[in-house]
Amino acid sequence: MTTMIGYARVSKADGSQLHDLQRDALIKAGVLSDHIYEDAASGRRDDRPGLAACLKALRAGDTLMVWKLDRLGRDLRHLVNLVGDLTKRNVGLKVLAGEGASIDTTTANGRLVFAIFAGLAEFERELISERTKAGLASARARGRHGGRPFKMTPAKLRLARAAMGQPDTKVADLCAELGITRQTLYRFVGPKGELRSDGEKLLSPRRRET
Repeated sequence: MTTMIGYARVSKADGSQLHDLQRDALIKAGVLSDHIYEDAASGRRDDRPGLAACLKALRAGDTLMVWKLDRLGRDLRHLVNLVGDLTKRNVGLKVLAGEGASIDTTTANGRLVFAIFAGLAEFERELISERTKAGLASARARGRHGGRPFKMTPAKLRLARAAMGQPDTKVADLCAELGITRQTLYRFVGPKGELRSDGEKLLSPRRRET
């Protein structure tokens, strides 16, 4: 038996945002109220218990319904991977509103639209990879002849952020290319390319002016 499962998310957990609009839209589309899972967290966070429970509840033949596409994924790449996993499990995805409203992977047209999304995600990955390689080659061309590693610079920090966002990046190789230690790298950038406090200070407009 096919079941429609709904997922709703608001960005703030302080109660200043409510799920009501999304819940109403999901119920109007045919989702039972007790089949709606919710989160109150940023879409970029990995620890979303509502989404985890929602994905676990889905069975072959079910359809996952969301109000807008940005309620579901962290970014385009995450969405593509998530929908790819759902497709392998024979679970559909339907988006009710917003720019992704034409996505309904239970139909041929909807699958075509998402295939375009997947192509854009692959294009995005290739662009970032090419820019990272070009930047590292430029850093080598400017000369690094051993000795004490150079300090972190804004240019290196931007390259490090892009590279750390790639799953196939080897930290040791990246540090060698940039001429910095692993300790220096992690002082400025997190494991997924997120800026840390020292990185924010280095890239701040006031710091660049001085």
